[in-house]
Amino acid sequence: MRLRVDDVRVRLGGTPVLHGVSLTAEPGQVVGLVGPNGSGKSTLLRTIYRSVRPEAGTVRLDEHDVWAGSARAAARQIAAVLQDDTTPPGMTVKEVAELGRTPHHGLFDRDGPQDAAAVEEAMKQAGVLAMAARPFGSLSGGERQRVHLARALAQRPRLLVLDEPTNHLDIRARFELLDLVRALGVTTVAVLHELDLAARACDTLVVLHGGRVAAAGPVLDALTPQILAEVFGVSAAAACSADGVVRITYGAEPLKIPRS
Repeated sequence: MRLRVDDVRVRLGGTPVLHGVSLTAEPGQVVGLVGPNGSGKSTLLRTIYRSVRPEAGTVRLDEHDVWAGSARAAARQIAAVLQDDTTPPGMTVKEVAELGRTPHHGLFDRDGPQDAAAVEEAMKQAGVLAMAARPFGSLSGGERQRVHLARALAQRPRLLVLDEPTNHLDIRARFELLDLVRALGVTTVAVLHELDLAARACDTLVVLHGGRVAAAGPVLDALTPQILAEVFGVSAAAACSADGVVRITYGAEPLKIPRS
């Protein structure tokens, strides 16, 4: 599925947050949203999965405006893994994954064989099938994120959106989760706080600064020394290593930023 965001503008509480933001995610791509705190990353993500309505601009999936149809129709296409965890700890892993089938049911519908197959496949993909009967509250942070991903995959989405999915995870769990996302082959847009992880995991990056796109494109084109200095305030350079992984080398000291 192709995602296209065109000239999106958002106000929150009367304050402009996004100023004409555009991006494209081609089918199967992993697109990272990066930028300083308050740059509009999560707000942009929320406009994509129909949590915040833009005052102008469009969000299209294969040329269909996601805001023109119903929320249920959008939920059948878009699955989100968010930072806020409101999952009751007493639910089992399987019960959490089964929540992903909700958009495909009417008010009084029950899960059928097709739903059970989707849930099982999603748990296999996320690597949590063996813990299906375990209480969600007994899991580690990395395991919980995998369960949330299983729930999202049970929706059979065509677009996956992730809001800082590696937050609070140890380094191994971060690599495992992002490698899993890349292997899915589902078009993905992810807010990532750590530039090194974003450079490693994403096909393209969109750098936001002050609610505007400061740079966009392949990782090395988006993370130039100039952008790293102007947007993130660090002296750094990104380069592709011999193993094909893009790594960022930082200067010994932060840039000297004049105080007003």
